[in-house]
Amino acid sequence: MQVIPGQNQSWVSEFILIGFSSDPMTNSILFLVFLLLYLSSVLGNGLIIVLVCLDTQLHTPMYFFLCTLSLLDMGYVTTTVPQMLVHLLAHSKTISFAGCWMQMYVFGALGMTECTFFVVMAYDRYVAICYPLRYTVILNGGLCIRLVSGSWICGLFSSLLHTYFTMNLPYCGPNRVNHYFCEGPSVRSLACMDTHLIEMVDFVLSVFVVVIPISLIVASYIHIAKAILKIKSTQGRCKAFSTCASHLTVVTFFYAPATYIYMRPNSSYSPERDKQISLFYNVFTALLNPVVYSLRNKDIKRAFLKVMGHGRMDW
Repeated sequence: MQVIPGQNQSWVSEFILIGFSSDPMTNSILFLVFLLLYLSSVLGNGLIIVLVCLDTQLHTPMYFFLCTLSLLDMGYVTTTVPQMLVHLLAHSKTISFAGCWMQMYVFGALGMTECTFFVVMAYDRYVAICYPLRYTVILNGGLCIRLVSGSWICGLFSSLLHTYFTMNLPYCGPNRVNHYFCEGPSVRSLACMDTHLIEMVDFVLSVFVVVIPISLIVASYIHIAKAILKIKSTQGRCKAFSTCASHLTVVTFFYAPATYIYMRPNSSYSPERDKQISLFYNVFTALLNPVVYSLRNKDIKRAFLKVMGHGRMDW
């Protein structure tokens, strides 16, 4: 372990990311699996971004938000998976202290931005169903940009607090992080001091970026459900609900594991279980989003066929 001498104690200058296994064969198999998942996620989200940009019929608030979500997911998965792939094959699995700091900040910023951004997407569905005739008037271009910018500012600032307090803890050894990337709780468990105060700071941040957004999403869907129940035809109710099903699906698969990881005390910290859960909301959710929105969305399918040359090219 490399250390930096201090006045009274030594400080680690790098961390070792243990990952999933020490068996070369197992790591080779995991490399192929995660490489396939990563490429599928990047290609799927990238395709949505390209389609929304090219097809003028998709230049609506809903697809502007979907394009932003895909951009977030691409960055989210790219922050952790490429390094994990290298570590699966490389003998050295170290990451510098500064590299760990940066990875934790970027990962947290993208994740917390996505947490608040799901509220924006819920508001989009609320306006579309409760005020369909005024949809494009209420959600004009200026408001859409302000909502997206507000989500980014919230995520960047919240992650800065989380990363600053976590990485400013004294780390004097050991330096082996039982995870595949520098995730806050995993790194914090190595600190050589009591971390209850930092846990409280993280809990308060989690209330702002998890509990409050979930509450706002639930409130939005209560109003949406009331509006849908007022629709007289069964076909109309089904069509209205189907526009929300994709959003509800990705919200559930994102918030459930993230809430468990960041809103439980360190006393219930389980490295192996946390790695599996983090893998789910980091890798699988980023892959799930384009699949859910593409398979359930006729506009995306139509735009894809146009790009492939099977429809009328009118852009």
